Amino acid sequence: MLTATVPSLGGAMSELIAPEGTGIAELLDAAPVESLALPCRTNNADLWFSDRPAELEQAKTLCAECPVRAECLAGALTRREPWGVWGGEIFERGAVVPRKRPRGRPRKEHQVRAEQPASGKSQEAAA
Repeated sequence: MLTATVPSLGGAMSELIAPEGTGIAELLDAAPVESLALPCRTNNADLWFSDRPAELEQAKTLCAECPVRAECLAGALTRREPWGVWGGEIFERGAVVPRKRPRGRPRKEHQVRAEQPASGKSQEAAA
């Protein structure tokens, strides 16, 4: 049986797991025997919790054909998983996001491009 390991937050483990028993351990234990080669079990688990957007996209791709994808996503939504790829979706701060931004500030060149067409139109109007 797979057991969850979480940092101690000063409370009991039962407080961290939903009372319905929707934890990932129960989900994996309920998986059919022939599908025990689930992507999250056979690949590096760090891939599902990476800081790099490209690695998270790779994890999403690996989840695409998983037989327990829907159950995994439903459980993650119920538990409000704080981060990682669950059921083929990226979670950040307990919510599903379409893609993860890389760390750091956005490049300024994107802001300059957005401002140029607007300033170009105002110059044409002045002429």
